[in-house]
Amino acid sequence: MVETEARQKMSKTEQDLLNLPKKKFNYMNLVWLIVIVGGLFVSINETNTHLSVLFANFSQFTDIFVQMCHPDWSYSSTVIPLLLETIKMAILGTVIGSVVAFIYSLLIARNIVKNKAVTGVLRVIMNIIRTIPDLLLGAIFVAIVGIGPVAGILALSVFTFGVVVKLFYEAIETIDPGPIEALTAVGANKLQVIHFAVLPQIMTYFISYVLYAFEINVRASTVLGYLGAGGIGLYLQQTLQVFSYDKTGTIIIFIIIAVVLIDYVSSKSREALMR
Repeated sequence: MVETEARQKMSKTEQDLLNLPKKKFNYMNLVWLIVIVGGLFVSINETNTHLSVLFANFSQFTDIFVQMCHPDWSYSSTVIPLLLETIKMAILGTVIGSVVAFIYSLLIARNIVKNKAVTGVLRVIMNIIRTIPDLLLGAIFVAIVGIGPVAGILALSVFTFGVVVKLFYEAIETIDPGPIEALTAVGANKLQVIHFAVLPQIMTYFISYVLYAFEINVRASTVLGYLGAGGIGLYLQQTLQVFSYDKTGTIIIFIIIAVVLIDYVSSKSREALMR
């Protein structure tokens, strides 16, 4: 009996598999696969990219890596003040850019400002700013204000603005419209609507986005130093140029420790805010 029932179940399963609708072969998938593979080979030939070059110089890489693994701890007295300067740059750049992004986000949110012409023009300006990479911003401000942390702070401020404003105005547009409509119906002005109906719904998101931007800025500020925008990145470049890889290793270790700690504290803070 058991074998008979098992055979009946097997036969039903086979019938169900046979009755499944057969999908036609999609030739477009094959076309896109050919395009991707062809583009890969064309790109390799045009850029002269060959992994053999990496392996040919691998012994040189290992020599440099070994030297970096023996850091010069006496250089710590120089690294720590520079690292603190880098973190201060990230803090100032994050605060300045976030404050401007907060105001700007309210102006381009269409549930706050109903004039589509105004929001459209401001969004175009926002998109233009967001297309500029942080390294290009650093180079521009170094040319304007000269070498030093001021250029880095300005570059990080603009970069932070581009990151926060995009996330924040989208969060504003997804809030509950009920409180806004209620306050508008009783005659509240725009500032009162923002203060009592909008801010209570969005401040948690804003703080979370600011912390996220700060994480990015700590890492970005170390790279901006290569362009002369202040911070520890400038000394990282100098140690590499003079082949002081033991000092380079010291700088990298301190950067990794700082970034890991800041990322951990920031992520835990954002998790607590979103609860």
